[in-house]
Amino acid sequence: MTPVRTIIIAKEPRPGFAKTRLIPALGAEGAAQLADRLLRHTLNQALASATGPVELCVAPNAHAPYWQALVGAEPVVLSQQSDGDLGQRMATAAQQGLAQGTPVMLIGTDCPALDAGRLNAMAALLANYDACLCPVMDGGYSLLGLQRLDASLFQDMPWSTDRVAALTRQRLESLGWSWQESESLADVDVPADLSHLEQKHPQLAGSDS
Repeated sequence: MTPVRTIIIAKEPRPGFAKTRLIPALGAEGAAQLADRLLRHTLNQALASATGPVELCVAPNAHAPYWQALVGAEPVVLSQQSDGDLGQRMATAAQQGLAQGTPVMLIGTDCPALDAGRLNAMAALLANYDACLCPVMDGGYSLLGLQRLDASLFQDMPWSTDRVAALTRQRLESLGWSWQESESLADVDVPADLSHLEQKHPQLAGSDS
């Protein structure tokens, strides 16, 4: 299979900075601890998928001790997120990844069901399709795979709403690109998502949830 670069868009799991929508349920410290567990799970699954290079594209500071300790001896590329809104940061990460000569998969850290097997299956689709998508049940997506870049996929997108996946499909259609999707997955964004996490991924839920 042609190598595919997996780019994890991640925030440092600091209290008050990461998973802030979970603070009402978990508190700032608990939300940050969950963010750390989800991030480590995502990184482990990306490495285990063996689909190609793994990149952590991080905020706010790639030189922070947290990231240096997390990467350690792992074969991971550490990069700094660009300025701008989420769409600009994702577009820049995709552009830089594609410039390395491989297709890319942009993923977040909020979807534990995006495991090594599913990452491998999605990467395989990029051998035959322009794009691939893993929608999530709240109307967003947890993965966008690309053979090439068009800025319309990221511009003027109402991030963190239930319209993101539908608008992305519309824009892929407008471009005339071919794409495939996985089934809808569950992610962890708001307190209502915690019960599913406890049921399906208790090792990640921890005592804080």
